[in-house]
Amino acid sequence: MAAFYAWLRRHPRLVDGVLALALALAGIGNGIGTGRYWLIPVALGMCLPVIFRRGHPVAAFAVTVAIGAVQVVVGAIGVHPVVVGTRVAVVGVRPIASDLAIVVLLYTLAAYTNRRASVTGLGICLLGSGAAMLSWKPTALSALTWLLVGSIMFAGPCLIAWVLGDSMRYRRAYYANLEERAARLERDRDAQAQIAAAAERARIARELHDVVAHNVSVMVVQADGAAYAIDADPARAREALMAIAAAGRQALTEMRALLGVLRRTGADGAAALAPVPGLSQLDDLLDQARAAGLPVTCTVDGEPRELPGGTALAAYRIIQESLTNTRKHAGPGAEATVRLRYAGDRLDLEIADNGIGAAAGSDGAGHGLTGMRERAAMYGGSVIAGPRPDGGFGVVASLPIRSAERAGVA
Repeated sequence: MAAFYAWLRRHPRLVDGVLALALALAGIGNGIGTGRYWLIPVALGMCLPVIFRRGHPVAAFAVTVAIGAVQVVVGAIGVHPVVVGTRVAVVGVRPIASDLAIVVLLYTLAAYTNRRASVTGLGICLLGSGAAMLSWKPTALSALTWLLVGSIMFAGPCLIAWVLGDSMRYRRAYYANLEERAARLERDRDAQAQIAAAAERARIARELHDVVAHNVSVMVVQADGAAYAIDADPARAREALMAIAAAGRQALTEMRALLGVLRRTGADGAAALAPVPGLSQLDDLLDQARAAGLPVTCTVDGEPRELPGGTALAAYRIIQESLTNTRKHAGPGAEATVRLRYAGDRLDLEIADNGIGAAAGSDGAGHGLTGMRERAAMYGGSVIAGPRPDGGFGVVASLPIRSAERAGVA
């Protein structure tokens, strides 16, 4: 049965054609049965627009109402005596089955057009019903009975059809609104997924930049040292080569940790990730910088606090990138200082060097400072970087601790 209903919904013109044919045959039968053969073309003319009611509801309704008006006028002119029991009733307009086409088209007008057009159609039908009632004068009925029966015969079906059609229009609009809302929510969900994917790609790009830039700079410095010391001091050259190997292994480990979020590596679908760096690994970072030939001093002001994972990672990466830039641009003999200050709900970082600073040449697009600013902005912080008045280059960062905790980003 469901398949049959679905087939009918796919062929609305056929359904309307069958309905129009049934109404037309019934109207033709009324005309032949009463001897009023002029009703045959009236029945055909009123039922033909039913076939096109869904695509052209206003035009179909207008044509049928016009033909119905002709039926009322002609019926009022031609008076036919009819015997009712022992009394004679004089009847002007006698409804036929094809008149139901007006009811069908009024329903269509209310269901497929706006409220203004449907109310106008209802008013026209009620006026036509009033005219038909005035022409329909059965003397066998009292005035009250005539009014009641006439209202049921002429006006009642019009009111019922309009109410049903208007209700259908409201339900159709309601379902369309629900579908539109669901489609909009789906589009919003897809957009949010794309934004999240873009943010994750940007995060991974920043992490890869920090890992690669830091460790490669260490490897380059150590390789240069090994090249100079390989003949004069083989032991120092061996230490440099070991430092290069350690930096390479660390870079590979961190890169595997980052790329592990892009693919499933375990039987349970979880990626095997290394611990996220934080300020607890700061001593190792400083030792690595010193081993690469950069003297670094570190001071901590205030009472150290446990930081949210995201804030700790941002602080670690800012210090790491700053030391990497110092090794790349500060020049020979430069020294660096790292200062951490815990001030209430804020962590302040200051990384400075006494190198050549802004006089250093550029070796690329320079995404390091941009990445530091983006990291700080993720947690409501800020980064200021530039040449120092007394020489060298400095990076000052401020990371609100509470805002990071509320954000819940790790």
